[in-house]
Amino acid sequence: MTRTSVVTGAASGIGLATKLLLESRGERVIGVDLRDADIQVDLTSADDRARMVEEVRNASGGSIDAIIAVAGLALPIPATASVNYFGMVATLEGLRPLLAGSDSPRAVGVASFASIGPVDDQLTADFTSGDEAAALARATELAADPTGTGMLIYPSTKKAFAQWVRRSSITSEWAGAGIPLNAIAPGVISTPMMRDALASEQGRKMVAAAVPMPLNGFADAAVPARLLAWLAGVENTHICGQVIFVDGGGDATVRGDSTW
Repeated sequence: MTRTSVVTGAASGIGLATKLLLESRGERVIGVDLRDADIQVDLTSADDRARMVEEVRNASGGSIDAIIAVAGLALPIPATASVNYFGMVATLEGLRPLLAGSDSPRAVGVASFASIGPVDDQLTADFTSGDEAAALARATELAADPTGTGMLIYPSTKKAFAQWVRRSSITSEWAGAGIPLNAIAPGVISTPMMRDALASEQGRKMVAAAVPMPLNGFADAAVPARLLAWLAGVENTHICGQVIFVDGGGDATVRGDSTW
């Protein structure tokens, strides 16, 4: 039977690459994005998050096989906090009941290599506590210095999301219900989000210095899409609570033995 997956951020970048890959395999994809998607919502909005769930329910007939949560921002603005953490968690938790009818339910989201870098501890704690108002207030303070403290917003969202995946994956709602929940952590991916940063030789050198990728350098969006598709597929029966780096060796280069 044809699998049905929901892909957020489906209009561009990794989300679009994942959508196209799954469709090329004959699978059905319900795309979610701000525009150019089957379901158009703004994941900074609690109302739109709820509307997304209802529209997916209607479009799918009440049952899906996989959630692939990709939608995110990388800007030093408060909206990044809303989309990358609260929007991501709301997507996975809101759509989880629709997985109940699948023989092989799967869920995966996108973290980032940036999650191992400097973060703002207060903002991360606000995410962990689930206090969106406090997180937005703190992100607004950080965003006042967009080239300084504002740069901590994005990695803070990704660290907190990775931790949420680890905590949630082994609970009765996920592992106990037979649903593998995981995340990927991409390095530098050539997407519209990175276009300006990679437009010049100087920019590429700066990015490479921050995110060393000794194996094959920067990646095309198809690379993380293939990993997302596998984690969301029937073959993945036992990978649970993992944040898998698809970063050309970046994590190994930066952290070395320190994770063991």
